[in-house]
Amino acid sequence: EEGTVGRGPSEKGKKRCPVETERKDLPLRASSLAVSLPMPVLAPVITTTFPGSCTFVLQTPPAKNFLQARKMLSSGVCTSTVQLPGKVAIVTGANTGIGKETARELAQRGNNNHFHDFLPVLEFQNITRARVYLACRDVQKGELVAKQIQVITGNKQVLVRKLDLADTKSIRAFAKEFLAEEKHLHILVNNAGVMFCPYSKTADGFEMHIGVNHLGHFLLTHLLLDKLKESAPSRVVNLSSLAHHMGRIHFHNLHGEKFYNPGLAYCHSKLANILFTQELARRLKGSGVTTYSVHPGTVHTELIRHSTFIKWMWRLFSFFIKTPQQGAQTTLHCAISEGLEDLSGSHFSDCSLARVSAQGRNETIARRLWDISCDLVGIPRH
Repeated sequence: EEGTVGRGPSEKGKKRCPVETERKDLPLRASSLAVSLPMPVLAPVITTTFPGSCTFVLQTPPAKNFLQARKMLSSGVCTSTVQLPGKVAIVTGANTGIGKETARELAQRGNNNHFHDFLPVLEFQNITRARVYLACRDVQKGELVAKQIQVITGNKQVLVRKLDLADTKSIRAFAKEFLAEEKHLHILVNNAGVMFCPYSKTADGFEMHIGVNHLGHFLLTHLLLDKLKESAPSRVVNLSSLAHHMGRIHFHNLHGEKFYNPGLAYCHSKLANILFTQELARRLKGSGVTTYSVHPGTVHTELIRHSTFIKWMWRLFSFFIKTPQQGAQTTLHCAISEGLEDLSGSHFSDCSLARVSAQGRNETIARRLWDISCDLVGIPRH
């Protein structure tokens, strides 16, 4: 069954809202639940209306039983046994949710306790342990999480650095400090994001969703790109969403000054993540740096804090929502699994290749977005 978008529950003859996209060839699976708003679709019919008179109707047959539905929703597990001794990773937004679980798993895989009996203590401590940087806006909260991860994994090389993706000065300061501190960077996980924000702007005047979810990570990646190339093979993982199917890049209204809808602004930014990933892959071909975009699924995180309705839906359908640990599986798969090098630029969901929208495959839009993003964040086009 499919998710459709219109002004009403699929009534014939009624005018559709301008953001409608026909997706007859894209079935909505129970394991991939985020369209314009990530919500469970296990009830026979769920309907909600956002500001702007856009009504979202999702329909699927009811699951045979809760256990079967829960299994469908939590499918997709990173089965890689790859260890990360001596590797360096950055995870943005790692003080909570998917980012926290991603950082914990990377730190665990970089611990390599089984080498301890064969290496001198000093060498074991300084070489075999991976260093994982938690790039967080809230440093105090990040320090608490870092200590938790250190205790759980036994890896003391879990470090916290200040990063506010809504401020390009903070992004540049983070990159400058990291580059002075580290000789390598093997994994960059662009995980942080905002969702359903009331209209607001970043410190640089960007609309909050496009500014944080796309432009902030766009600048961060560029500032760290030389280090990634020097450390190749290395990877960049960008968290997107199935919501990108509802996204459009309105170049004449990139910052929502002419019209704005918080749900659609999120979708647009997730489409930007897809386009950035694909264009980055094209430009990095042959460099040893590969990049992937990820739909983590419908996950219980703080991302929904701006929407009372979605928080209510999460509580109502909590049994069917992925945990942050489950939501981190596809990110981990793309960050560490072997054999993905030839799939650079691809989109993944539930640890498998996933389809992207026609807009997400448009190279002309991707190149234009790249050039405009360079101009906005103040880096040369190349």
